[in-house]
Amino acid sequence: MKGELPISKPITPSLSQTGGPLPTIIGVAAITFALDQATKFLVVKNIPLWGSWSLYPALDRLFKLTFITNTGAAFGMFPQMGTLFMGIAFIVITGIIAFHHQLPTENIWIRISLGLQLGGAMGNLLDRFVRGYVVDFVDVGFWPIFNIADIAIVLGVTILAYHLWNVDDHPDSTSPDSSLSKGNSL
Repeated sequence: MKGELPISKPITPSLSQTGGPLPTIIGVAAITFALDQATKFLVVKNIPLWGSWSLYPALDRLFKLTFITNTGAAFGMFPQMGTLFMGIAFIVITGIIAFHHQLPTENIWIRISLGLQLGGAMGNLLDRFVRGYVVDFVDVGFWPIFNIADIAIVLGVTILAYHLWNVDDHPDSTSPDSSLSKGNSL
């Protein structure tokens, strides 16, 4: 019909129009870092070294807060290599910031995973730099004592691995072979 405007699809902003993935990564990292440092501050202020605190004493064997120091890697391994772990944390932080654009960061979960890893690495690096050790306090009883930064790093790596693993499982629907693999004919 003459004089009518064509109907078009709504415009959704792309990552390049919304500032890219870095603000999301930095935002998640900042929240993770702040939560990690706030909990460590509260533990150091309120629980003596090697001391424990429990909300419900009947559940002490299952969960409590126990303040310990850790100069090594996860679970206290390699305690004499604290300087090496500072270097590794610095490389991880620099790598995430420098190479985030080379990962499929259009997926929000990948941006969140990178932010969790960045915030966790920064939290433990600050501990090593300022205190000479990492403050650990989450005591689940059957597991070595850990902290919020450790949780963030493990969760971030798990999310990233899951999404990178599944990239091959979901072929691009625009590729010519994808219609054949779905049983469609030419």
